[in-house]
Amino acid sequence: MLITGLIVGGLLGFVMQRGRFCVTGFLRDIFTLRSWRGFTALLVVIAVHAVGLAALTSTGVITPEFKDFAPAAVIVGGFLFGLGIVLAGGCASGTWYRAGEGLVGSWIALVMYAVSSAAMKGGALGGLNDWLRGFTVNATTAPESLGISSWWFVIPLVLVTAVLVRYFLAKERATPAMATLPPRKTGLAHLLTEKPWHVFGTALVVGLLGVVAWPLSDATGRNDGLGITTPSSNLVKGIVNGGADNIDWGVLLVLGILVGSFFAAKASGEFRVRVPDARQASRSVVGGLLMGVGAAWAGGCTVGNGMVQTSLFSYQGWVALLFIALGVGAAAQLWLKPDQPVNSQDVEVTNGTDGTPAPSQDATPTADLGGFASAVAVLDRPLVAVGATAKKDGLADLGDGRWGMDTLGAVCPFPLIEAKNAIGKIDVGDELVIDFDCTQATDAIPRWAATDGHEVTQFEARGDAGWVIAVKRGH
Repeated sequence: MLITGLIVGGLLGFVMQRGRFCVTGFLRDIFTLRSWRGFTALLVVIAVHAVGLAALTSTGVITPEFKDFAPAAVIVGGFLFGLGIVLAGGCASGTWYRAGEGLVGSWIALVMYAVSSAAMKGGALGGLNDWLRGFTVNATTAPESLGISSWWFVIPLVLVTAVLVRYFLAKERATPAMATLPPRKTGLAHLLTEKPWHVFGTALVVGLLGVVAWPLSDATGRNDGLGITTPSSNLVKGIVNGGADNIDWGVLLVLGILVGSFFAAKASGEFRVRVPDARQASRSVVGGLLMGVGAAWAGGCTVGNGMVQTSLFSYQGWVALLFIALGVGAAAQLWLKPDQPVNSQDVEVTNGTDGTPAPSQDATPTADLGGFASAVAVLDRPLVAVGATAKKDGLADLGDGRWGMDTLGAVCPFPLIEAKNAIGKIDVGDELVIDFDCTQATDAIPRWAATDGHEVTQFEARGDAGWVIAVKRGH
């Protein structure tokens, strides 16, 4: 039955990768874009979970167990975890599935997260973890404290979520259609690997997988549902100790996420190994460490706390989610500031003989782009590189009112932040041509253009995990 963990994880990884399901992004958008659409998707997961787990509990199929609420540990841990996921570029589940897309920075963050959580959970830092988590109060869930059925919480949550979903769907219908990539496949292959997945539909599937996960996990002796931190910790312990005692259903779940996201990325042409520069690598290290320590103190991550414990209406789940969000907000203020775009056209290229500038169309200039720089595949970038002879506020003049911006290597949300910053530097009617290799930006940039009244005049893939989009300023 352990194999069911790998199956559920594989499905979860595939769905999350194709649906661009990123809780870090959902929480970050509240502060950077003033948008609650992503958080509503998280509420869909919680609501589906809540209905399913309440039904399974009421019928005696599962019997959730709770630890006493440790408020200090949950508050501090949640905040640290929120800081960490912004630095790492993804939460626990997001880091696992982005590792499957070939992001080496996510691998770095993942290793640091797993190792630090293992150190906190019975390892070298176990005493520190036990000390802060030792300050507890005799409370577990809101329904238990009030002595009422969990359905009194489930039904209002479902109703509120339904109202929010309806609001955002109506708002989308009133917005011009979002530009999408030209289809290259047909039928089921197109639906599964090309057509953009709606975030609410993705959330519904994630929630259903979470409901199914608990009884399957319980059948193997693990009385829990979806979870990332403890399984990641157990994986490290299993590797270090060389035994199979720590390899349980949860470990196969997280390994399945990696495998499922890899297959999704390969099938959709979104897999490419991307090696971070020193700056992003250091952020991944620090972010991963904060994630591991924070999740251990908080008793879970954005999955264990933010999706599962919240659906059980535990104090730990909702308080942790609140302080994770506050940590994300603080990190957004500290680190998510748009930098002046650095383009390949900003570098003067010489012909190597007499030191005179070489014609731009005959050279392939390079620049420190920050973020992830590919060490495996170099994208062809003629829309930005060819014929760009002048600059305007860091943008390359491509001629005919077209301005190039190179964000290759920038992780989410920087391509969108830079695009919003750059569009204000060009004239109405001019086009901003953006090169990017951030998977999440294939949804974020065209959605922003449609919402803000700009026209997408070109949108195409450029090799594996690379895209170019031209946005015509509308106002």
